[in-house]
Amino acid sequence: MSDKPISQSRRDAVKVILGTAVAIPMINLVGFSTAHAAPANAVTPDDPTAQALKYSQDATKSIRDSAARPGAPTSEQHCATCMFMLPDQGDAEWKGCSLFPGKLISINGWCSSWTLKAG
Repeated sequence: MSDKPISQSRRDAVKVILGTAVAIPMINLVGFSTAHAAPANAVTPDDPTAQALKYSQDATKSIRDSAARPGAPTSEQHCATCMFMLPDQGDAEWKGCSLFPGKLISINGWCSSWTLKAG
C-alpha cells in the first residue's frame, strides 16, 4: 500500500483530471491551426506554368495587390472565386484547375489569370 493518506491521493487524482480537461481543448486548438500538407499532385512553385502565371498557394502572399484583376476586390481574389477552378476535382482544400491539367491548386491560392467566376 501507499504511504500517502487517501485524501492526498484524491487530490492528486482531481489535479490530473482537471489538468487533462484543460489540456484537451488546447491541444485541439493547436491541431486546427496547423497547415495541411499539399497533395502529391499539387502545383509546385517550380512548375513552369505556375511561374509564368505567378501562381501562389497563398493569395495573401502573392502579388495580387499590384496585379489585381477586375471583377472583385483584391481581398476576394483567390482560386475559390475563379472561373478556372474545377469544383468537381480534389477535396475541400485542393481543387483542379483548367490552367493546370492533372494537378491540384489550393483554393486559397492566386495567379495572374484569376477571373471572377460567373454567378
